[in-house]
Amino acid sequence: MANQENKSSVYIFMIVGLSESEEPQPLLFLLFLCIYLATVIGNIVILTLISSDRRLHTPMYFFLANLSINDIILSSITVPKLLHILLTAQKSILYSECVTQLFLFQCFVEIECYLLAAMAYDRYVAICFPLNYVLIMSREVRFKLVIACLSCGLGNLIVQTFSISHLQFCGPNRVDHFFCDVTPLFNLACSGKQVGEVMSFIVAVITGVVPLAVIVVSYVWIIAAIAKITSSRGRFRTFSTCSSHFTVVTLYFTSGTICYIWPLSTYAMDKHVKVVAVLYAILTPMLNPIIYSLRNKDVKQAIRKALGYKGVD
Repeated sequence: MANQENKSSVYIFMIVGLSESEEPQPLLFLLFLCIYLATVIGNIVILTLISSDRRLHTPMYFFLANLSINDIILSSITVPKLLHILLTAQKSILYSECVTQLFLFQCFVEIECYLLAAMAYDRYVAICFPLNYVLIMSREVRFKLVIACLSCGLGNLIVQTFSISHLQFCGPNRVDHFFCDVTPLFNLACSGKQVGEVMSFIVAVITGVVPLAVIVVSYVWIIAAIAKITSSRGRFRTFSTCSSHFTVVTLYFTSGTICYIWPLSTYAMDKHVKVVAVLYAILTPMLNPIIYSLRNKDVKQAIRKALGYKGVD
């Protein structure tokens, strides 16, 4: 009986949030509310443009549409609870809610990584095999790639479920983060965390290394193909077709590496790491539609057309 009581001694966690303050923070609430609204609205605009403009019915924008859907979901997993904490200063969260948030976040983070890898492969095919691009990136291939991305996310969910199920929480219950994530929960476990830490670290490495390897190899071939173009204008025009994706990848994987590829024994959620986590989990989903719209000629033309500007075919 004593062992059973110890296993279930913690039912509620307290999320520290962005600061130690025990008072409502209305200014931060308004800031993150604006970020969340910009994320949802911006990605919905991208989805609307892609669905309504026939020029955007290409493999590249098919993956971008899926990325926008994923960004809306990913942001909605963490930000609403953070907004509640900032507005009410009520930092408690049930164990079941905390674990659910962790599972969903890890699942859609992995989907995001593999979607970015699929988009890199798409750019590789478009630049290195332009004549066979439509044939290679057929509708069937695109759907299979997206299904593979979803499967990787579900696989991560299964592994995380297995690793977390072995943890026992006996107290304390203070989650030193602004949402329930893997490492802060492992730091609170009183037993069963050795296997879980190893499994989660392996998953984090695979989640980052495998898609990043696909991206790096794709861009090596892309750069090699661009280097063969004789005119500087041609080189610039060709690379501009993947500059938006390259910017997003750099931002996402750099911040994600700092958050997860980290020695677990020395990991501490200090304010600097939390700032990077905000960039990774909250700001990047908002910046994606901005980056793609500002740096993409086709999207800008679609926006002008939607706004009713003449002269846009």
